[in-house]
Parts: sequence; C-alpha cells; structure tokens
Amino acid sequence: MPPELRALFATQGGVATSTQILSQLSRRGMQRLLRTGELVKTYPGVYSHGPADAFTRLRGLDLRCDEQVAACLGTAAQIYGFDTEHVTDLHVLNPDGHLLRDHGNLKVHRRQGAPLTSYRGRPLTPPSWTAVEVARGLCRPRALATLDAALRSQTCTTDDLLAAAKAQAGRRGIVAVRDLIPLARPEAESPMESEARLVMLDGGLPHPVLQHEIVDRDGRVWRVDFAWLDGRVAVEFDGFDYHSSRESLRRDRQKRAALEEVEWRVLSVVSDDVRRHPDVMVRRIRALLTRTLAA
Repeated sequence: MPPELRALFATQGGVATSTQILSQLSRRGMQRLLRTGELVKTYPGVYSHGPADAFTRLRGLDLRCDEQVAACLGTAAQIYGFDTEHVTDLHVLNPDGHLLRDHGNLKVHRRQGAPLTSYRGRPLTPPSWTAVEVARGLCRPRALATLDAALRSQTCTTDDLLAAAKAQAGRRGIVAVRDLIPLARPEAESPMESEARLVMLDGGLPHPVLQHEIVDRDGRVWRVDFAWLDGRVAVEFDGFDYHSSRESLRRDRQKRAALEEVEWRVLSVVSDDVRRHPDVMVRRIRALLTRTLAA
C-alpha cells in the first residue's frame, strides 16, 4: 500500500472511499489488496484498512453520510463497555436528512427524540438510556445482566437508570425493566452471576452479599460470588472453563478446604442449575441456610 494511502487511512480513522483509494492505486492494485484482506469492504463505496471493529465501521458510515452517525442500543453498550449479548450488528440512529437502510449487519433505527451525548468523540445515546433500551428487548435474566454490567462500567448510576426508565415509560418491556433496576448491582462480575442471583431472589431467598471476602486461618483472603453472612453460606458459580487447568482445579479445592476450616459451607452451581433446574438450586441453597442457621 502506498505511504500516501496509508496516511489517508490513518487520518480518517481506518476508512476511505473507493474514489480516494483509486486516486492512489490502480483498480488492479485495489483488487489485489481486497484479495489479501488488507482492504475490506465495509459499505458500498467505503473500505477499511484491514478488519473493521465497531468504531471503524461507524467511521465508515460517517464517511458515507459526510457527518458523524450516532450509535445506539447494543453498539452503544459495546462502546460503553457493558454489552453482555456480544452484539455483532451495528446499531445506529438515522441522521437527519439521510435515508440509511438496514444492510447486512447494519441496523438503522429511526427514533425521534432519543437523547444523545458524546463519548470518546462519538455521538451516541447516553449510558443509562442505552442500558434501559437494551434491557427492554431482553428476557428478565439477561436484562438484569445488562443493568448490572451498566452499573459495573461506572458510566451510570441506579438513579440514572430509574430516570431513563421513567423517560421511556409506555414503551414495550419497560415495566419489567423498571422492576429490575432496584435489584441491579455493580458487584456482579458476569452475566451468569446476574442470572443466578435473579433465580435466587425469584425463589424467595434473602439477598446475598456479592463478592464477599473471607479471611482463612492463614490470613489469606478468598472472595466468593454469593454469601449469606448470618448462615456462613457461600455459593460459587462455576463457568464452563472453570476447571480448564490443573492449577485452577487445585486452587478450587484449596479454597473450599480453607473456607470450610473457618466454618463456611460452600455450594457450587453451574449454568444448568441456573437455567434448567432453578427450583432444585434454590431448594438446595435454602436447605443449607436452614441447617446452618438452626445449628
């Protein structure tokens, strides 16, 4: 790639139009770079220098529309750092005076009156509005995961979420989201932990303390996902790759032994417990709490 063209891509955030590229390359040269993947077509007439991430794809739209395009929904959540749904589509608001249409993984939304802010130089819907809007389209467990993640990202507060829910009153799914906001916690470290907590609360269990630290007899500090302090009961969520190495298995056994030595009871749960057998999971936790409180 000619230095002048490389500099153009750098100036424009990794994107250029076909006209700009052909001013520096022959059509055959452009085709060669497309075959090798050094150039990637992002939109008709717009190309990126190599694979394009969300920011680069947005810059390509800016170039196509000759103005900055505002991100929303999952794309805005991804930019803020609380996308729990691994969004691959690019969600944007249609700019005034343009008629962008859905194309491939481009999803265009025409929502009049959606508030906008600026983040990292990009116009997009505010964090709290984004979190509530994304959550409205999800089932309750995933909605709570999004709200937890939004708080964990420190881009908004519980009061911000409540205000955004009030501003979106009357829209589909808002009642469920409004009821979930008081349950949202920034301490939740993964979507599955959020799902597990919602199962516990729906099952009538007391609110657990999240990410509680316990000191063992040797002065080591161990952190547990869920804890009920009165009963000295802890629940750990084991992810799919939790025991992917001998070292992680060794540490898990060491942790359990250390906690039991200081009279904590530890129960491990996995995704099947949360999603397929929630009643059994709640029953086991309740039974453990009952036994320890009665002792």
